[in-house]
Amino acid sequence: MLETKDILETINMIDNEHLDVRTITMGISLLDCIDEDIDKACSKVYEKVCRYAQDLVKTGEDIEREYGIPIINKRISVSPIGMIAAPCQSKNVVKFAKALDKAADTLGVNFIGGYSALVQKGFAAGDYALIESIPEALSVTEKVCSSVNIGSTKAGLNMDAVKMMGKIVKEASERTADRDCIGSAKLVVFCNAPEDNPFMAGAFHGVGEADCVINVGVSGPGVVRAVLAKEGDGKTVDEIADMVKKTAFKITRMGQLVAQQASKRLCVPFGIVDLSLAPTPAVGDSVAYILEEMGLESCGCHGTTAALALLNDAVKKGGVMASSHVGGLSGAFIPVSEDAGMIAAAKRGTLDITKLECMTAVCSVGLDMIVVPGDISAEKISAIIADEAAIGMVNSKTTAVRLIPAIGKKAGDELNFGGLLGKGPVMPVREGDPSVFINRGGRLPAPLQALKN
Repeated sequence: MLETKDILETINMIDNEHLDVRTITMGISLLDCIDEDIDKACSKVYEKVCRYAQDLVKTGEDIEREYGIPIINKRISVSPIGMIAAPCQSKNVVKFAKALDKAADTLGVNFIGGYSALVQKGFAAGDYALIESIPEALSVTEKVCSSVNIGSTKAGLNMDAVKMMGKIVKEASERTADRDCIGSAKLVVFCNAPEDNPFMAGAFHGVGEADCVINVGVSGPGVVRAVLAKEGDGKTVDEIADMVKKTAFKITRMGQLVAQQASKRLCVPFGIVDLSLAPTPAVGDSVAYILEEMGLESCGCHGTTAALALLNDAVKKGGVMASSHVGGLSGAFIPVSEDAGMIAAAKRGTLDITKLECMTAVCSVGLDMIVVPGDISAEKISAIIADEAAIGMVNSKTTAVRLIPAIGKKAGDELNFGGLLGKGPVMPVREGDPSVFINRGGRLPAPLQALKN
């Protein structure tokens, strides 16, 4: 039985502490849409996505209305298009992106992810053509998101793909320079990409997933911060960890309820709940502010990595207790432009890319939504990707890079995306040219732990 105080506590979390279900994401397999005729394949993709997700938005709105729980985004993820495009790779694969965008518009969803390739061990048929098409695809669509997995703990790092992605990220920004470089904001480069991630821009429907599933992403950094502000004075770090775990448990239970309802009403299997403290630009809805509530003067100062490790671990432990199917990324996100506290710390100078890289060793994802000078070289972007992927590879965790080269801007300027993507100061990058290393290509060997089975 639910007690009155529990109900009132949840209502307060929603009304005053920015608690929400960040996304309901329907994953759809497109493997049965493969066809040598690209036009037929695109037609099959559009038809299947529209048929499976026709009630997704309405169902989300119904649950939102009935339970009073804000559901911010309704999204779709599909099988990596690099695989679907394999028989017709010599054709214009951007047609797939346009088909996905058309389906997203028809259905009224916020984003559709899966314009992706998995190349951690090499390029399969269709992968190379898809990767080369990413800048154009992101420039001619509004709702399509793209990702490329360039490494894993088992396979090592595909340095040829790393080199390629530096150029792709730079070109994606250049092609959308008149729209605040939004192209690169919809592109993620992964190491150890999860197959059940409901969060954009990195969502895709993994090859090991069912034909169609419902994954839910819950977010509540404002709730965690409020609990620490109210009850955290004088507490030890282990007591702080317990407070975060209990709060994460309550948040995840709400996500489980939404996921089960959506699954039942759509007649689609329930996949996972992803409990990720994903911030927004709203004041108070910030992971950086949680770290500062623990006792740091500013996010980025010494002690930040330890505080983030505590937070990430406690969130995972609390979430696992609340649901038998926790997956995706589940932890703490640190996207600079989407987090009011991170933005403030970057402007103060206490948070830079080097410190962010340290933090990614213990957080949920990686270098996320970081705006860099527009004149950055493609090789330097590749080097940043390689550094971040190496952290993920060696530590058997997911890491990712979402850099936005701000064309025409330099360090100290600002790029404003508006909405959920927020705004970000252009952050300086380190001096020195890594191009000789990046241009070597090949495959960076996997760590010995990859052979443990």
